[in-house]
Amino acid sequence: MAKKESTFINMVLTLLIVALVASSALGYIYELTKEPIRLAKEKKVTDAVKAVLPPFDNLGAPYKLMPTDEKDSLEFFPAFNAEGELVGTAVKSFTNKGFSGYIAIMAGITTDGNISGYAILEHKETPGLGTKMDPWFKSPDNPEKNLKRNILGMNPLANKMIVKKDGGEVDAITAATISSRAFLDAVNRAARTLAEQKGGNDE
Repeated sequence: MAKKESTFINMVLTLLIVALVASSALGYIYELTKEPIRLAKEKKVTDAVKAVLPPFDNLGAPYKLMPTDEKDSLEFFPAFNAEGELVGTAVKSFTNKGFSGYIAIMAGITTDGNISGYAILEHKETPGLGTKMDPWFKSPDNPEKNLKRNILGMNPLANKMIVKKDGGEVDAITAATISSRAFLDAVNRAARTLAEQKGGNDE
């Protein structure tokens, strides 16, 4: 009987040692990779800001604002020229209205409220359909076919920047109307929240 107890104790001790070694290894790996992961995320955001705004010299301190009637905040990245004048603001926006739910974008908005560019940061839309968001809304319009899909240069506050099916000015991605609505929802949210912030600063 004593032999069985000894064997059981040895097994428990062995399992404890294995668990301690494994948890220590995982902790070490986490600490080792935490900084590179953080830097990679920061680089992705910085690259997106550069991609969506006109050329600038300095990036101001980012800040967050809560859109009206929303539960999650948007992140704003103001950009300035060498003279310290605001060139535009990149806005990290989102929507939960995608075909597969959450979509995150970076939208560039100039000082006069026009869309200067955008980048898709995260989505789970259907490959070959919703994934066309990135090129579709930058593609040239086709007046002969009454095709309007390029949102660059449009002002979400002055234009009806929603899909034509809903009475707007923008053609939806073929066979991906839900993804199109969601994308435009994220862009409009960015522009609307930035305008609300500017309005508040003017008062």
